[in-house]
Amino acid sequence: MGVDAADPSQVLERLHRAMNDHDLEGFLANFHDEYSSQQPAHPERAFGGRAQVHENWGAMFGELPDFRADLIRSVVDGDTVWAEWTWHGTRRDESRLDMSGVTIFGVREGRIAWGRLYMEIVATAEGDIREAMKRVTAGPAPSAK
Repeated sequence: MGVDAADPSQVLERLHRAMNDHDLEGFLANFHDEYSSQQPAHPERAFGGRAQVHENWGAMFGELPDFRADLIRSVVDGDTVWAEWTWHGTRRDESRLDMSGVTIFGVREGRIAWGRLYMEIVATAEGDIREAMKRVTAGPAPSAK
Protein backbone atom coordinates (compact mmCIF):
# COMPACT_ATOMS: atom_id res chain seq x y z
CA MET A 1 0.00 0.00 0.00
CA GLY A 2 1.52 3.35 -1.08
CA VAL A 3 1.65 6.62 0.78
CA ASP A 4 -1.23 8.96 -0.11
CA ALA A 5 0.32 12.43 -0.55
CA ALA A 6 -3.16 13.97 -0.21
CA ASP A 7 -3.71 12.37 3.21
CA PRO A 8 -3.91 15.13 5.86
CA SER A 9 -1.31 13.37 8.02
CA GLN A 10 1.12 13.40 5.07
CA VAL A 11 0.42 17.10 4.47
CA LEU A 12 1.19 17.78 8.13
CA GLU A 13 4.39 15.75 7.92
CA ARG A 14 5.54 17.73 4.85
CA LEU A 15 4.66 21.01 6.55
CA HIS A 16 6.56 20.03 9.70
CA ARG A 17 9.63 18.99 7.72
CA ALA A 18 9.60 22.23 5.71
CA MET A 19 9.35 24.28 8.91
CA ASN A 20 12.40 22.63 10.43
CA ASP A 21 14.32 22.78 7.15
CA HIS A 22 13.45 26.50 6.79
CA ASP A 23 12.23 25.57 3.30
CA LEU A 24 9.91 28.44 2.45
CA GLU A 25 8.98 27.16 -1.01
CA GLY A 26 8.39 23.65 0.35
CA PHE A 27 6.30 25.14 3.14
CA LEU A 28 4.19 27.22 0.73
CA ALA A 29 3.62 24.20 -1.53
CA ASN A 30 1.37 22.81 1.22
CA PHE A 31 -1.13 25.68 0.94
CA HIS A 32 -3.91 26.32 -1.57
CA ASP A 33 -3.73 29.63 -3.40
CA GLU A 34 -7.06 30.55 -1.78
CA TYR A 35 -5.96 29.54 1.72
CA SER A 36 -8.14 31.07 4.45
CA SER A 37 -6.59 31.69 7.88
CA GLN A 38 -8.34 32.55 11.11
CA GLN A 39 -7.04 33.09 14.62
CA PRO A 40 -10.24 32.98 16.68
CA ALA A 41 -8.61 34.56 19.76
CA HIS A 42 -7.40 37.40 17.50
CA PRO A 43 -10.09 37.90 14.82
CA GLU A 44 -8.37 40.94 13.31
CA ARG A 45 -5.51 38.68 12.18
CA ALA A 46 -7.65 36.75 9.68
CA PHE A 47 -6.43 36.73 6.09
CA GLY A 48 -6.76 34.90 2.81
CA GLY A 49 -4.25 33.77 0.22
CA ARG A 50 -0.73 32.41 0.12
CA ALA A 51 0.95 35.83 -0.18
CA GLN A 52 0.45 36.50 3.52
CA VAL A 53 1.65 32.98 4.38
CA HIS A 54 4.78 33.75 2.36
CA GLU A 55 5.31 37.05 4.17
CA ASN A 56 4.71 35.56 7.64
CA TRP A 57 6.93 32.51 7.26
CA GLY A 58 9.60 34.33 5.29
CA ALA A 59 9.91 36.58 8.35
CA MET A 60 9.94 33.60 10.73
CA PHE A 61 12.71 31.81 8.84
CA GLY A 62 14.65 35.02 8.23
CA GLU A 63 14.47 36.46 11.73
CA LEU A 64 14.80 33.19 13.68
CA PRO A 65 17.83 31.40 12.18
CA ASP A 66 17.47 28.49 14.62
CA PHE A 67 13.66 28.25 14.44
CA ARG A 68 12.38 24.80 15.35
CA ALA A 69 8.87 23.35 15.34
CA ASP A 70 8.10 20.43 17.62
CA LEU A 71 4.96 18.50 16.76
CA ILE A 72 3.68 17.23 20.10
CA ARG A 73 0.70 15.24 18.82
CA SER A 74 -1.80 15.26 16.00
CA VAL A 75 -5.05 13.62 14.98
CA VAL A 76 -6.80 13.34 11.64
CA ASP A 77 -10.58 13.47 11.37
CA GLY A 78 -11.63 13.07 7.74
CA ASP A 79 -10.05 15.95 5.83
CA THR A 80 -9.12 17.86 8.99
CA VAL A 81 -5.86 17.58 10.92
CA TRP A 82 -5.45 18.87 14.47
CA ALA A 83 -1.89 19.45 15.66
CA GLU A 84 -0.36 20.56 18.95
CA TRP A 85 2.94 22.42 18.54
CA THR A 86 5.76 24.21 20.27
CA TRP A 87 7.68 26.66 18.11
CA HIS A 88 10.90 28.13 19.41
CA GLY A 89 14.05 29.89 18.39
CA THR A 90 16.35 32.83 18.93
CA ARG A 91 15.69 36.11 17.18
CA ARG A 92 18.52 38.00 15.51
CA ASP A 93 18.59 40.35 18.54
CA GLU A 94 19.23 37.21 20.66
CA SER A 95 15.83 37.32 22.43
CA ARG A 96 13.91 34.06 22.66
CA LEU A 97 10.69 33.13 20.93
CA ASP A 98 8.64 30.38 22.53
CA MET A 99 5.15 29.68 21.22
CA SER A 100 2.75 26.90 22.02
CA GLY A 101 -0.69 25.93 20.83
CA VAL A 102 -2.87 24.13 18.35
CA THR A 103 -3.53 24.42 14.65
CA ILE A 104 -6.53 22.95 12.88
CA PHE A 105 -6.15 22.58 9.13
CA GLY A 106 -8.66 21.61 6.47
CA VAL A 107 -6.99 19.68 3.68
CA ARG A 108 -8.27 19.55 0.10
CA GLU A 109 -6.43 17.92 -2.81
CA GLY A 110 -3.32 17.40 -0.68
CA ARG A 111 -2.96 21.04 0.37
CA ILE A 112 -4.17 23.15 3.26
CA ALA A 113 -7.33 25.02 2.26
CA TRP A 114 -8.09 26.65 5.61
CA GLY A 115 -6.58 26.99 9.04
CA ARG A 116 -7.61 27.98 12.54
CA LEU A 117 -4.56 28.84 14.61
CA TYR A 118 -4.47 28.93 18.38
CA MET A 119 -0.75 29.61 18.71
CA GLU A 120 0.37 32.01 21.42
CA ILE A 121 3.65 33.33 22.75
CA VAL A 122 4.39 31.50 25.99
CA ALA A 123 3.74 33.94 28.82
CA THR A 124 5.93 33.94 31.90
CA ALA A 125 5.80 36.00 35.08
CA GLU A 126 2.02 36.41 34.86
CA GLY A 127 1.31 34.61 38.11
CA ASP A 128 -0.35 31.34 38.94
CA ILE A 129 -3.87 30.15 38.14
CA ARG A 130 -5.40 32.31 40.86
CA GLU A 131 -3.86 35.45 39.35
CA ALA A 132 -5.05 34.42 35.91
CA MET A 133 -8.58 33.82 37.17
CA LYS A 134 -8.62 37.26 38.82
CA ARG A 135 -7.84 38.80 35.43
CA VAL A 136 -10.49 36.66 33.71
CA THR A 137 -13.27 37.32 36.20
CA ALA A 138 -12.52 40.95 37.13
CA GLY A 139 -12.77 42.34 33.61
CA PRO A 140 -10.95 45.45 32.44
CA ALA A 141 -9.74 48.00 34.95
CA PRO A 142 -12.08 50.98 35.32
CA SER A 143 -10.99 53.98 33.30
CA ALA A 144 -9.86 57.10 35.12
CA LYS A 145 -12.20 60.05 34.86
